[in-house]
This record gives sequence, structure tokens and C-alpha cells, in this order.
Amino acid sequence: MKFRNRVKLDTSQVQDRRGMGRVPGGGRAIGGGAGLLIVVIGLLLGVNVGGGDLGGLDALDEVTTGQTRSGGGELAAECRTGADANEREDCRIVGTVNSIQAYWSKEFARQGERYPLATTNFFSGETSTGCGGATSAVGPFYCPADQSVYIDLGFFDELRDRFGASGGPFAQAYVLAHEYGHHVQNLTGVLGRGSNEAGAEGRSVRTELQADCYAGLWASNAVSTGFLEQLTEQDIADGLSAASAVGDDRIQERVQGRVTPEAWTHGSSAQRQKWFMTGYESDRVGACDTFRADI
Repeated sequence: MKFRNRVKLDTSQVQDRRGMGRVPGGGRAIGGGAGLLIVVIGLLLGVNVGGGDLGGLDALDEVTTGQTRSGGGELAAECRTGADANEREDCRIVGTVNSIQAYWSKEFARQGERYPLATTNFFSGETSTGCGGATSAVGPFYCPADQSVYIDLGFFDELRDRFGASGGPFAQAYVLAHEYGHHVQNLTGVLGRGSNEAGAEGRSVRTELQADCYAGLWASNAVSTGFLEQLTEQDIADGLSAASAVGDDRIQERVQGRVTPEAWTHGSSAQRQKWFMTGYESDRVGACDTFRADI
């Protein structure tokens, strides 16, 4: 994945909280129980739809991510153009967020509606959110209460090193595009109908698969946003690798040695790849209706 060198980045869409706080020792996400899968890795690529202390995110006793890094004005000073995005990870995330939101802004406008921008928050260790306190352990998530995405960039190392995803830049892009898919769901009222029903055919899985499909939609239109050069086959392969790595079946097999579909919350590896490609190949928002489709 390569950015156009001269394209200007908008760092106002990202808030850098790194270095502003850290949980000593192993981190714990705050929230109620939702199954062994979530206990082990949190709601990877998750969305918090409850109130209080991140009710949809569970404890992660064994995984901590990220190191304390400087924040503040550094991001605005260092991340100015696509050339910077091609050199630095945090600038690449800024550019990716810019591209994702440029796509959804155009798509909403095409339908005669306005797309409110969502802020992505970089943090290390712990942070406060509109959904309650969070630690690095919960993985990336979207909080509808403040319409913001939260991520410790160390998560990408965990995704690669512990869960076997490709380390390519587009694996990161898939994660972010998925989270912004939840923002779109929030704006369209999908999250307001609830998404806590577990099981292979449950609403939680259907919600997550739709966010994967929305990620594919952005990928299909990423070049037209003006930020990225043409995606390669390897880029798409990296995205599919990340989607597979966070499939419920793959994680359950790794963690508990067996697959229990009745506890699924995000969908299988094959489903996540399928719905990403559905969005990528169809280029139609209507193709992402996972609530009526045979998933």
C-alpha cells in the first residue's frame, strides 16, 4: 500500500494520546463476560454498544500491547504528506483514516446525507473514552457514545506475531476500515438495534461481517479518494490475512483447542474473508446487508 507522495494529510482526524498514561504490568479491559474467546483476546476489531465501562469488552489477562511514545503536537509536525505516510507507521494510519473518511463522506453525500467525521485516538497503556475506561488489552474498538475509534498501535504487532496475520500495511488498513464500518453502522442506526446476540447466525456476527464488507467497499474505492496509489494483489492478500487471523474459529482453535460456533461474536475466518471480498468486488453498499443474507 503506497500513498501519493504529495497528497496532504489531515491530522485533525486523529488525536494522539500516546505517552499520556500507561497501566503498570498486565492490562485488563473493563467489562462483563462474553465467552472464552473474548476473555483471551478482547473484542478484536470490536465495537462497544453498551454503556458504562466498555460493557462489550472483556478481560485480557495475557496480552498487553504498545510502548509509551511521545504524542502531542508531534503528529501534526511529522505527518504532513503522503510521503510521510510512506515512511512512518503513525503517519500511514493518519493517511488511511483520511482516505476511509473521504470515501464515506462522498458515499453519504451521494445519498443526500452528511457524514460526521469520527476521530481516531492513538493511546498507549490506558485511556478514557465515552464508553468508559479502556486499556491496550481490549484491542481496537469503536465507541458510539463519542463516535471515536481507539487503538494502541502495538496491536498490529500482536496481530502479526501472536495471531499470524500478515505484517503488511494493508492489514492495518483493514483493521481501521472495519472500525469505521462500525461508525457507519452507528450513523445508520444498525448499532442502535443491538448487536450482542452471540452464535454463528447471531446479530453480533452479522454486525461484524457487515463492518468487514464496508471495509471491502472502502478498499474498492481507496484509489478514488486521492490518497492512495493503485492497490496490489499483495495488499488485498494482506487484508484477507488479517481478516482470517481474527476469525472466531481460528482463535478458538488456538486458545481452547476446539471450535464452538454457539459462542461466536465476529464470524469465522472464511466468513470474514468472504464479506470483505463481497464489499471489494461488488462496490455496492446494498451488497453488505448481512442481516438478510445467508452468511
